[in-house]
Amino acid sequence: MSEQKKTAVHEPLFHLAKRSNISFGKAMLIRAVAILLGLLVCGLVAFLLIDKLRENPGKIGDFYYSFIKGSFTTERKLWKFLKNMAILQCISLAVTPAFRMRFWNIGAEGQTLMGVLGSITVAFYWGGRLPEWLLLILMLIAALLYGAVWAVIPALFKAKWNTNETLFTLMMNYVATYVVSYFLVIWVPSGSSTLGKLKYGKLPPLPFGDQYLLIILIVLLLTVGLFIYLKYSKQGYEITVVGESVRTAQYSGINVKKVIIRTMVVSGLLCGLTGYLIGAGLDQSVTTESVGGQGFTAIIVSWLANFNPLIMIVTAGLISFLNSGAAQISQDFNVSGALPDVIVGIILFFIIGCEFFINYQIVFRHSAKVKEVAK
Repeated sequence: MSEQKKTAVHEPLFHLAKRSNISFGKAMLIRAVAILLGLLVCGLVAFLLIDKLRENPGKIGDFYYSFIKGSFTTERKLWKFLKNMAILQCISLAVTPAFRMRFWNIGAEGQTLMGVLGSITVAFYWGGRLPEWLLLILMLIAALLYGAVWAVIPALFKAKWNTNETLFTLMMNYVATYVVSYFLVIWVPSGSSTLGKLKYGKLPPLPFGDQYLLIILIVLLLTVGLFIYLKYSKQGYEITVVGESVRTAQYSGINVKKVIIRTMVVSGLLCGLTGYLIGAGLDQSVTTESVGGQGFTAIIVSWLANFNPLIMIVTAGLISFLNSGAAQISQDFNVSGALPDVIVGIILFFIIGCEFFINYQIVFRHSAKVKEVAK
């Protein structure tokens, strides 16, 4: 007959456990604490690196005030902040359907840039030859077409040969940059590769409000429309099912290949529309930097909002606020452009890091368990 002997089993002092659920208020509190800690660390870094602050520590308040000053101290700055937020929001909306489907579209930068190129191509060749209203319509069609084509290429490869969409869409960004460079060489024979502001193809402002108001309203309508599309439409439901499990989608009769291609067409169309708003609504020109890296920033905006278009208004506003504040710091304290980027990066690091504490909790063990061992 075996004897039972009790022995102590020593387990780690703590372990990580995934949270089953967390209240909205608690999640917001964690995020708020993360932002405050990020601002404190930014203040410390600024104190160590900015001469004006080291010489006069009392000016640390001016450092934090610059964040507000960059966006809200004048009406002009407020409208510029809303415009930047709207463009970032629009690109974030574009990547969201693909991300919900777990198709990691990293190519929004290139897809939006191709949208800008499409609109400016029409304005360059047909500006002054067509009525302005017709020119703007053709610019929109070209922008949508360019963006959709650039997005559907990796979708076709994914659907047919199961290629890695992350690498494919990322590489398409560089191809888009070279395509724009090629057209600039053709359009600007002088060799400067700088296309001046075109005289035609300017999106007219509304008779009331600021010149950016039309862009802001368009993006606001798109936000509500995409939320309804993803939450209440059949196609939105199929996107969610494919994102949760491809096998479940196939078992339920969903054509996964069709959903992948269709969803990427939607993403490309939205990127193309953003390109149209940049080309016809803002710049009236195109450069390789027309999108300015916002295609990559949009990934963070969408992810922080958990792919919810309505919550993305908050996350897009937060990141636009940080970018405007960082630019104002560079101006007020006469520092290089690298330091503001570092400051934004620190705060984003804390914001992204806090998601760990929202999704996981630390469980401490206060005593060793006793286990019976047969001998």
